[in-house]
Amino acid sequence: MTVPARMPTVLIPVVEHVDVRALAEIAASLGGEEPPEITIVAVVEVPLDRDLSSGARAARNARIRLEELAHGLSVKVHPVVRTDRSIPAGVVAAATEFHPDLILAGWSSAGPGSHRSQDAVERIIAAVAEAHAAHIGVVRLGSAPRPGRVLVAVRGGPNAEFALASASLLASRWRLPLAVLHVMPPWLTREAREQAEQSLLAMAREHASGEVDRVVIEADDVVAAIRDASRHDDLLLLGAAFGGSAGGADPGVAAQLDAGATLLGDVPVRLMREASGSVMVVRTREAVPPAMFEELAARSGTLPALDHATEQLRAVPERVERWFAESNYHHAEFGDLRRLVDLKDQQGLTVSLVLPTLNEEATIGDIVRRAREHLMERHALVDELLVIDSASTDRTREIAAAEGARVVRHQDVLRQYGSVSGKGEALWKSLYETTGDLVAWADTDVRDWDPRMVYGTLGPLLIEPRIQYVKGYYQRPIVEDGVLKEGGGGRVTELVARPMINLLYPELSGFIQPLAGEYAGRRTILEQIPFFTGYAVEIGHLIDIYERVGLGGFGQVDLERRVHRNQEIEGLSKMSFVILQAVLKRLESGRRAHLLAELGSRMKLPRSGPSELLLEVIELGDAERPPIVQIPEYLGRVVGDSQGGAPH
Repeated sequence: MTVPARMPTVLIPVVEHVDVRALAEIAASLGGEEPPEITIVAVVEVPLDRDLSSGARAARNARIRLEELAHGLSVKVHPVVRTDRSIPAGVVAAATEFHPDLILAGWSSAGPGSHRSQDAVERIIAAVAEAHAAHIGVVRLGSAPRPGRVLVAVRGGPNAEFALASASLLASRWRLPLAVLHVMPPWLTREAREQAEQSLLAMAREHASGEVDRVVIEADDVVAAIRDASRHDDLLLLGAAFGGSAGGADPGVAAQLDAGATLLGDVPVRLMREASGSVMVVRTREAVPPAMFEELAARSGTLPALDHATEQLRAVPERVERWFAESNYHHAEFGDLRRLVDLKDQQGLTVSLVLPTLNEEATIGDIVRRAREHLMERHALVDELLVIDSASTDRTREIAAAEGARVVRHQDVLRQYGSVSGKGEALWKSLYETTGDLVAWADTDVRDWDPRMVYGTLGPLLIEPRIQYVKGYYQRPIVEDGVLKEGGGGRVTELVARPMINLLYPELSGFIQPLAGEYAGRRTILEQIPFFTGYAVEIGHLIDIYERVGLGGFGQVDLERRVHRNQEIEGLSKMSFVILQAVLKRLESGRRAHLLAELGSRMKLPRSGPSELLLEVIELGDAERPPIVQIPEYLGRVVGDSQGGAPH
């Protein structure tokens, strides 16, 4: 086995009664000269008799606490929350996602709940060891904030070598002396003692850098000897299974745990309970042939004879439930705009806000003014504000420009490619007219507009690198006969989009408002997808981005409440027709299903009156724009930007 020289990536599971801050400091030191990537994961446990989606509120609360914790650390960490049936299962799932070199857990040895904490850590170790997911480190913190010496007790073998390499990293980073200790029985011959000392010297030379003190002690009681040698608040490191067989073999680690054995070994566990200083026990990750798991499953008859498509289908509900719980945000999580600006600056990102308009003179002025004051002047979250107008016949453009927005008509953008009517056309062309790494869009027919409509959808993109696209959702009152009534809004969503998504795209069934007009995404994904030019643009985004990044690339955020202009029922019927058409088109192209009839773009609307009764046939359907990255002018603009040229 090759002992790792450093730990570039570390995952720290949050366990009750454990100081995560101290673990993060240790993890930072194990990275060597370069700071490691540290992920802190909190797992929300959901009982088997409940859907994973029921953990959404608990996951949101856990994420808020974890973000607060991460914000107060002196080292940079990536906080994540996962939902699962147990903490160990959630940790292994996170390890599968992030591929850490080391999983570093804390061990609580005093106070109420310590036994429960120890049991949780033991089961995490069992799950990680069974999956061979990472190297393992377990730390029990002593009373002293920083040890006076790093002492590593070794007996030999891969775990001892790993312990010595880790001790050397910590001693070097903390500028502390390093000592290596070996306890041997007193009845050994002189020749055996000399051989042990030579082996100790060779191990120190191979796995430690710098000067190392070597200490050899003769004692019958190994635990007492190590405990006494480390009594001056030293940091003591040991390899797992030191001096015992428990946990020494990988097969059946979970069974060992159920039988009462410790996966760390009896000696390390006793020292974590009895030593006065801090103790760290490490266990290496052993390589296992991938075929072994398949062979074991085949022998036990536990490998079901399912084709890949069937397995995927069965996994969809749980995947959606887990995503719903883990990726559901609330705008209040991002209410500290100074923090969002810091995150934006740290990542070197720029943000574009795009407001599409068509005859919105009653609302656009207030929206532009509030966006500029709150998101550009008071807090530099938005770098450019664009109003892209679809040939309004009222004073929309003049009002928006007077309030400080840059205003363009989408008919005047990329004129060589023509122009069609529709919101999607405006959004597609807005990619050409903006330069931000993150692009946020927000509807402008909103009477109670608030900056949260923008920072709410940007927040998840700034805190979570895996997320590529964020969709807003909200309560939608409806105006009937001049009276505002709670509920009743989103009729196309509830009567058409949601049933259709559940039937045809169940992977997207966790979106609360798939047609909402508030959303934000990374330019790197937005420029790669086609755009429907009208009503279908939102549903098209979801399907096309899902096909490229999967469900894990999405987030959704609760924006609480939004009052906007409601359409008449015939307009909603036309909208529904176009959305259905777009989804069937994606089914045809992506799944090679033939669902659209030859006359599928024609909709028949009944017309009746005193002198007539007929069906009016109208042509409906969205055109499609290709991914904008395929447009030469866009590529030329991107190259110009990267070379410091003018954007247009």
